[in-house]
Amino acid sequence: MTQIFLSIAAILGGLSVAGGAFGAHALREKISERSLEIFDTGTRYQMYHALALLVVALLLSRTESPPATLVASGWLFIIGIAIFSGSLYALSLTGVKSLGAIAPIGGAAFIAGWGALAIAAWGLKF
Repeated sequence: MTQIFLSIAAILGGLSVAGGAFGAHALREKISERSLEIFDTGTRYQMYHALALLVVALLLSRTESPPATLVASGWLFIIGIAIFSGSLYALSLTGVKSLGAIAPIGGAAFIAGWGALAIAAWGLKF
């Protein structure tokens, strides 16, 4: 699981940088300022949670018997990125407002991921 999370974290982090550059350069003249802000929010939260996933991977690599909540936190961060950031990207690029209603599901996954990480922290043995 460590290698999977580490690889996914690196990919998502790199895609976040690429997305930020794409938004700043390619989209600036093509979408509204508000849509650009929405796109930027997606890239920021993607990067924050790619880094959180990196922490999860590093913790997994340092524990002999990782708690299930630690693994769950990693998957919740991945799910959160896909749903939260993905829906914001789609909303900003298409203008379909109903896509904004999906983002809170991803936000809930982020919150659950942080909660699972907090619970896991109490059971970690190095």
